[in-house]
Amino acid sequence: MRKLQTLRYSPAGVPLLTFELQHQSRQSETDKLLDVIVNMRVQVAGELAQAVGRFGDGTEIVVKGFLARTSQRSDIPVLHVNSYKLLKEANHGITH
Repeated sequence: MRKLQTLRYSPAGVPLLTFELQHQSRQSETDKLLDVIVNMRVQVAGELAQAVGRFGDGTEIVVKGFLARTSQRSDIPVLHVNSYKLLKEANHGITH
């Protein structure tokens, strides 16, 4: 994940965080394997936003959610996260 902005709050006081995820997989199409890499804009709200906001850039997570338009005036999709699973937290030189 790569943060696109710092944690912010909606007018109603709901925490919001926007970041970018990179999806990587190998998919089969017409009996050939394709390496798929896609960067996608992601938004998370509420307590999840506060939790995800603590992770550093480069943290690996799996997310579940739904696609929606960025706004009523835009057809660009954004993935809204309902849940996540931490795979690997970015270290940034810190030894545990």
